[in-house]
Amino acid sequence: MKKIIAASILMSVLIACKSEKKEKEEIVIGTKEVKQDPVALGKKLFNGKGKCIACHQVNKKTVGPSVKEIVAVYKEKKGDLLGFLKEEQPPIVAPESFAVMKTNYAILKTFKDKELEALIAYMKKIGQE
Repeated sequence: MKKIIAASILMSVLIACKSEKKEKEEIVIGTKEVKQDPVALGKKLFNGKGKCIACHQVNKKTVGPSVKEIVAVYKEKKGDLLGFLKEEQPPIVAPESFAVMKTNYAILKTFKDKELEALIAYMKKIGQE
């Protein structure tokens, strides 16, 4: 009889613990999505995570073409800059320096689509100023 009572108590405790754990797993706090200005995010990515600033200046060619040149050529030729950044389109600006850019695709592959779009928004803004 004592074994039955002990087993019942143990089962009750286990069930209670399992229920409590399940309740804790189902509670979600802080899921509110924070919206950020795409140009501000793009600037942060250009100068930080993307390391674009290391090769691209706004007004002059350094290792890579200037942002102004990139924006102008893609606009003029109706190019797909997003496709290029995703490595889905060939380069249309300074293809001779593409070998250097190609090494940066490892970084760009870590970007979400919204981050790539923000990067492009920033480049368009500073490229047209």
